[in-house]
Amino acid sequence: MILGIGTDLANIDRIQNTLDRFGDRFRNRVFTERELSRASSRAHEAATLAKRWAAKEACSKALGTGLAMGISWRDMAVSNLRTGQPVMELTGWAAERLAEMTPQGHRAIVHVTLTDDHPWAQAFVVIEARPDPLEQRQQPGPA
Repeated sequence: MILGIGTDLANIDRIQNTLDRFGDRFRNRVFTERELSRASSRAHEAATLAKRWAAKEACSKALGTGLAMGISWRDMAVSNLRTGQPVMELTGWAAERLAEMTPQGHRAIVHVTLTDDHPWAQAFVVIEARPDPLEQRQQPGPA
């Protein structure tokens, strides 16, 4: 079952202007070390960070909270599998919110997809709950 859907569109030039103006202060406030490492290894750091910015915005929307309700930017982190597929890892308040919205006997999966075509970066996040056979086996049956 789908628990939440979020999308966001970010302007790469706007992210570049923010990097130029605030530098590491912006980088360290919004992005994790892993995200920054990935971005610094890419030809277009701003495009890489803009996609991750959009993913964090989209994830906060999928969680039903937006960023105004206590989720920290760094509570949501995008990394990539060896195949290049992006994955979203939640920690802190974002992980707590995800646990609250996940029905008992299910496990949550956060799907994320990213794209960019200068000057735009876009992300979609879908949060899915799948029955967890292991957890369901441990549930007591009806009395």
